[in-house]
Amino acid sequence: MNTPIYPANLKILNDAIDNRISNNDRPLIGISSNFKEDNSCIDNTYVHSILQAGGIPLLIPMHTDIDSLKDIVSRLDGLILTGGGDINPLYASEEPIPALQEMDAARDQYDFTLVKLAADRRIPVFGICRGHQIINIALGGTNYQDIYSQCPGKLLKHSQSLNREYGSHSVNIEEGSVLADIFRQKSIIVNSFHHQAIKEVAPGFKVTATSPDGIIEAMEGMPEYPIFSVQWHPEKMAPLPNEQMLGLFRHFMKEADLFKRAKAVHKRSFIIDSHCDTPMKFTDDFDLGKRTSFTKIDLPKMQEGMVDAVFMVAYLKQEDRSETASRAATQKAIDILYKIAEQVERNADRIGLAYTSDDLIQLKNAGKKAIFLGIENGYAIGKEIRNLTLFKQMGISYITLCHNGSNDICDSAKGEEEHNGLSEFGKEVVREMNRLGIMIDISHASEKTVYDVLETSKVPVIASHSSAKALCDHPRNLTDDQIKAIAAKGGVVQVCLYNWFIGKQPNPNISDAIDHINHIVRLVGIDHVGIGTDFDGDDTEKLKGCKASNELISLTVELLRQGYTPEELDKLWGDNLLRVLNQAQQYQE
Repeated sequence: MNTPIYPANLKILNDAIDNRISNNDRPLIGISSNFKEDNSCIDNTYVHSILQAGGIPLLIPMHTDIDSLKDIVSRLDGLILTGGGDINPLYASEEPIPALQEMDAARDQYDFTLVKLAADRRIPVFGICRGHQIINIALGGTNYQDIYSQCPGKLLKHSQSLNREYGSHSVNIEEGSVLADIFRQKSIIVNSFHHQAIKEVAPGFKVTATSPDGIIEAMEGMPEYPIFSVQWHPEKMAPLPNEQMLGLFRHFMKEADLFKRAKAVHKRSFIIDSHCDTPMKFTDDFDLGKRTSFTKIDLPKMQEGMVDAVFMVAYLKQEDRSETASRAATQKAIDILYKIAEQVERNADRIGLAYTSDDLIQLKNAGKKAIFLGIENGYAIGKEIRNLTLFKQMGISYITLCHNGSNDICDSAKGEEEHNGLSEFGKEVVREMNRLGIMIDISHASEKTVYDVLETSKVPVIASHSSAKALCDHPRNLTDDQIKAIAAKGGVVQVCLYNWFIGKQPNPNISDAIDHINHIVRLVGIDHVGIGTDFDGDDTEKLKGCKASNELISLTVELLRQGYTPEELDKLWGDNLLRVLNQAQQYQE
C-alpha cells in the first residue's frame, strides 16, 4: 500500500489531513507486540498488510496488566498474534529440552492472556508463526519444542536463507478449509522461519495445511472458534504485493468486519435469552458475578457476549401430584426465585431484576445486565390457582405450563396423555394468567395442549425454548402447523440451542441452529422468532460454536453473514419477545 510522505511543511500536511475523507467503518485490528531491548515493537509489514486489506492496525503494547489488556481487547474487531521467540514449555506441562532457544516470560504471559481474552469474546484471531503455536498451546494442543530433535523422519529446512518476502518450500492445502477457499489451489509456496511447530492440534481445531515432511503449517477452529493460523510469515510476502498472501489478510478483514457489525447490533439491540436453567447449578457458595467453569451463564459471560438479559427459571421436575407434594413444589419454586433474587442483590452494581420492558431499558442505559424471572412447569402452582397471584407478586414474567409429564394443568409433549390437552383447571389457569399479565409458555406442551391454549388465551403466547420439528423430529419441537398457529395469534417461537432439539447427528453446530431460525422465518416471518438457549439445562450437551452466553454473539455474526439486517436482528434478539411481554402485561379483560 503506497501512502504518501508529504514535504516537511505543516500547511501541506494539515491541508492533506483536513481534506481527507476517512472511512470509519473499517475494523480495528490489534497486533501483538514483540519485545526487544525494552521496546514494544513490530515489523511494519504487519501494519502494511492490514492497511492493504482494509483494516485499521493498532499495536498492543507488551505488558502484563490484565485489566488493561482486557479493556483493549474488548474494543477490537480482530486480533493478529505475531511471530517471535520460543514458548516456555512449562505452559504445556513439559520440561525444557537442550535445543530450546531464547524465551521471554513476560511475552508468554502477554500472548496467552490475549488468546484467552479474544477467545472468550469470540473475536476473530489470525495467528502467525509463534502466534500459530501460542494459540495451539493456549487451547489445549501440543507443540514440538524443536522439530529437528523431536520430530521423526527426514525434515525440510524450516529456517530459510532467502529474503523473507520469497517462499522456500511448498505446503499442501486441505480441501474444505478456509485456506482452500482463499487460495483455490492444492499447493502454494511459503517462506519458513521456525524450529518449533505444532505437534497435535488443540481440540476443536483441524489441520488445514502441511509441508511435504508432515509439519503442520496451518489450522483453523471454525465453528468452535473464529480462529485460523499459519506457520509461515504471510505479512512479509503480502506487501510485494503477493495477492495470495494478501488474500489471507483480506479474508481476516471480512471476518473482523462481520464481528464489528455484530457488536454494533448488540450495542443497539436488546439481546435477550428467553430461557436458562442456571439456578439448577446454584450451590451455597455460587456467585453469579464470577466466571465459572460449570455454568454456561454467569455475569462475565453475559458481558463478554454482550447479552443484555436472560430469563432465569425456577425449574421443577414433574413428580407426585398429591396435596403434600404439590405444596412442596410450590415452596421449592418460591425458594429458587428467592435464590435468584439473592444472586442479583449480591451483584447489584452490575445486574438488576427486570419485570417490564421499561426495567430492561433502564438497566441497559445504566450499563447493567437484567434478569427476568420465570417458572418452568406449572406444577409449581399445585392445585391452588391463587398461587399465580403469589408468583406474580414475586415478579415472574412467564410460566411454562408443563415439563416432561402431564400435570394438573395440561398434557405434556412427553408422557401419558391425561386431559386431551388443557384440563378444565388448565383453562382456568390460562385465563387467570391473562388477567394477571403473566406470559404463557407452551414449550414442553403436547400438540393438543398448544391448540387449546391458543384457543383459550386472549393474548399472544410464547414458546420460550422450542425448535422446528420439520428439521429435527423430537417430541419437544413444534410442527409447522403449530408454529403457524402461534404466529397467527401474534406469538413468538424462541429457538432452542439444546443439541438434541437441533439435529439428529451427535454434534450439531451453530449452522444447524441457524437452519431452525431460517426455517421459522421463512414459514411465518421475522416477527415471530427469537432465541431461548436452554443453557444449563444439561451438563454435557453443548452446541459447537455457540455453547455458552459469551458465544451468543457468534450467532449474530452468522446471521449477518446470511444476510439478516440489523433491523431484523433487533426483532429476533428481543423486540418480538418484548412485544408479547408488553401485550401480556397490558391486557385488560
